Amino acid sequence: MTDTIKREMKPGEMLYPVPAVMATLGEGDEANIITIAWTGIINSRPPMTYISVRKERYSHPILMKTGEFVINLCTEELTRATDFCGVKSGRDVDKFKEAGLTKEQADLVKCPMIKESPINLECKVTQVIELGSHDMFMAEIVKVHAREDLFDESGRLDPVKAGLVAYIHGEYYPVNKTPIGKFGYSVMKAKTQKRLSKEAHMKRVEQNRQKRRNK
Repeated sequence: MTDTIKREMKPGEMLYPVPAVMATLGEGDEANIITIAWTGIINSRPPMTYISVRKERYSHPILMKTGEFVINLCTEELTRATDFCGVKSGRDVDKFKEAGLTKEQADLVKCPMIKESPINLECKVTQVIELGSHDMFMAEIVKVHAREDLFDESGRLDPVKAGLVAYIHGEYYPVNKTPIGKFGYSVMKAKTQKRLSKEAHMKRVEQNRQKRRNK
């Protein structure tokens, strides 16, 4: 490895990549969409997430009042709508209408989901933390909806099939569809790694056959 020089920079939000998602909140005429990049998983039992929202955003008081939201994962096809919902304000436009998105009823929260999104996470706020420019809305994930075609033959969810996107330094990027490895591969026995590589190859062959059949 060659020696490289690193430039020192002032502190900033330089954690990349991050998810690009659309959060839905409110109900009825107040229902709105806000594009969020500052989100993630913070606990597994119970499953918990968060979204960080600026205090001056139109969605902030709605979240404070209702304590509910849905995280709608975004795909390459939804990127334009995702960007639109990030630069336009719900004070001025009906984002569902203008972005061509469809409201879908959730099960456990009153705010709508986005039908076109492949995976929706219903969330109930458990705590709000004031941080400065943003407030962090910590929430429990109370239900998940995933599109049927994202499951394989064994019933395992394969979200990569959806063509998800990530956000890096102001730009949207498609998630790489070819994995470098899977969790634990660095200590995996050669025999196990060989078997899994063969299984992955057979899976790709079958997927290509399926694509040819569907043409």
